[in-house]
Amino acid sequence: AARRDFYWLRSFIAGGVAGCCAKTTTAPLDRVKILLQAHNHHYKHLGVFSTLCAVPKKEGYLGLYKGNGAMMIRIFPYGAIQFMAFDQYKKVIKKQLGISGHVHRLMAGSMAGITAVICTYPLDMVRVRLAFQVKGEHKYMGIIHAFKMIYTKEGGFSGFYRGLMPTVVGMAPYAGFSFFTFGTLKSIGLAQAPNLLGRPSLDNPDVLVLKTHVNLLCGGIAGAIAQTISYPLDVTRRRMQLGAVLPDSEKCLTMVQTLKYVYQQHGVRRGLYRGLSLNYIRCVPSQAVAFTTYELMKQFLHLN
Repeated sequence: AARRDFYWLRSFIAGGVAGCCAKTTTAPLDRVKILLQAHNHHYKHLGVFSTLCAVPKKEGYLGLYKGNGAMMIRIFPYGAIQFMAFDQYKKVIKKQLGISGHVHRLMAGSMAGITAVICTYPLDMVRVRLAFQVKGEHKYMGIIHAFKMIYTKEGGFSGFYRGLMPTVVGMAPYAGFSFFTFGTLKSIGLAQAPNLLGRPSLDNPDVLVLKTHVNLLCGGIAGAIAQTISYPLDVTRRRMQLGAVLPDSEKCLTMVQTLKYVYQQHGVRRGLYRGLSLNYIRCVPSQAVAFTTYELMKQFLHLN
């Protein structure tokens, strides 16, 4: 039983480390994405690359990592819960429902994503508020102050869950297709070309794992597909989360209202998919690093 108890903990740590590595890789792009998605008035006339250059000039190089501390506090439990829940849900769906093949990956991935989102949503809320601030106009002094302010000024506990609906609706296909694509590519790759794409796992020579560069590639493809499917809901979520901070907040109270509003105001390409190219540059390496780190940590912590 001791081995099994620690299995939970090891699986939790593996997922957490995977999440943190993935997010730190792309943190500067994350900050820029939030500034652009919500049209921050200091940077709204700029594109992605000019914003990437403008932020260090205006706020120093660490400005690119603004909100990253809050991000790590959120992303460790998020990654941990997501990867761990995925493994658990997969077993349950196989055992209880007798569903296997590729469908159970899609279901388990969606459920794992939703579980992780609900558990860590208030931290995401605080991070977005902190990342949206620009030097010299600080409303929140830090993570704890932001928590207190949102709690007292925006209706207590429910204030932390603004925009949860589009997040959950967006997360289900995102996490689902992410895990589904990665798992499917991995199993097809190892079945079709084991010698070319695979190598024995370090902790268990009977288990084949993908070579690192193949892992990165599969993770990247998984990220790109999942991203395209769920992106408009991500834009919606950011708008709703920033709610009180944005001028047109009364038009963005529910998910459907917000989607309609963004579509009417800005159309598909400049509205619902604004910042998508940036998101590919952000999500593809991020997913690639996440899956690859997780696979390496699994060997390192003897989870195979």
